[in-house]
Amino acid sequence: MAHPAISLLQRPERIVAGLMSGTSLDGVDAVIVRVQGSGRALELTTLAFVSQAYDGAIREALHWAVEVERSDVRLVSQLHVRLAHVFADVVEAALREVGLATVDLDLVGSHGQTVQHVPDAEPVAGNPTRSTLQLGCPATLAVRLGTPVVSDFRAADMALGGQGAPLVPYLDDALFASAEETRGLLNLGGIANLTVLPKGSGPDAIVAFDTGPSNMLIDALAQRLFDRPYDASGALASQGTPDDALVDRLLGEAYFQREPPKSTGREAFGGAYVERLLKAGPTAPHDLLATVTALTARSVYDAYQRFVSPHHRLDRLIASGGGVHNAGLMRQLEALFAPIPVETTTAYGLDPDAKEAGLFAVLAHEWANGVPTNVPSVTGASRPALLGSLTMP
Repeated sequence: MAHPAISLLQRPERIVAGLMSGTSLDGVDAVIVRVQGSGRALELTTLAFVSQAYDGAIREALHWAVEVERSDVRLVSQLHVRLAHVFADVVEAALREVGLATVDLDLVGSHGQTVQHVPDAEPVAGNPTRSTLQLGCPATLAVRLGTPVVSDFRAADMALGGQGAPLVPYLDDALFASAEETRGLLNLGGIANLTVLPKGSGPDAIVAFDTGPSNMLIDALAQRLFDRPYDASGALASQGTPDDALVDRLLGEAYFQREPPKSTGREAFGGAYVERLLKAGPTAPHDLLATVTALTARSVYDAYQRFVSPHHRLDRLIASGGGVHNAGLMRQLEALFAPIPVETTTAYGLDPDAKEAGLFAVLAHEWANGVPTNVPSVTGASRPALLGSLTMP
């Protein structure tokens, strides 16, 4: 009897669900795509996209689990399975939106919910160790959907000495590389990351790295200061005045000064960082929110000026992620990057909210194609790697 994975590997075209739950811990994005081809010959059609917020109990449990000072292993173990059921619910909702059923799916690509990402070695039992941990049990998800699942996308790159991030440059290169323009792709998720695609160059020329915090800090302070899950359209921050001197001091700290390859997450810009800002920042709530919004915009531009522009001048910046809905943040980016035009992936037929979920659908498709999808020049890995692990239902 042939192995059930063989037919999956042989298909030229696949219907794939992509799942993304980011460092903001706000919810799950699911996209259903039809995808064929590989690399720059990739053809991607979005069939459906659904975004579902975590309910209050899960969000509270996740905020507890990600903070090392109070997390416990039983909670992490339980969330690993509980989140897989949440992911399955969102995939099913996306399928209903386009009139499909789970039987129509060929594959699921699930990033999982990151609870720890330690890209720089720390001693464990006397040995330097780097690690990453995403929750959302792939076996549970595969059984619920009756569909093969590719997950754990960061581990192979880290095993080869890489940062395990960012992963989006593969998709950026496949969809946005240009012979005529040097393009910057900016993802404004919980963390902001920048990909630079030098015109007329191949994937080996890509520059990409995490620039620092984005929605993670803005959302956290909107919740703490105003009891709101996020700053809709940047309206709250627009009522305040940023503390530019504090932003200058923050940008002088280690992460922002460090040269790529580099990646970061909640470990650096999570609860402890929020507490620092509450103590060191402006006392007026609107001013503090304005300050972290300015930190996001200026950290992106500072990273461009420091690490990119000496080698590559952008012709345009194309943004995606939830941060594109923060009008105040986008206005700041437009002012900082002028005269470089700042636009969103909408202009290229790609929903800026769906891009990250689409990435993991593509990475799963390329895993089935046998195509390495990390970019060693970006992550620092010693060689290309086939990212992800397959779990059969």
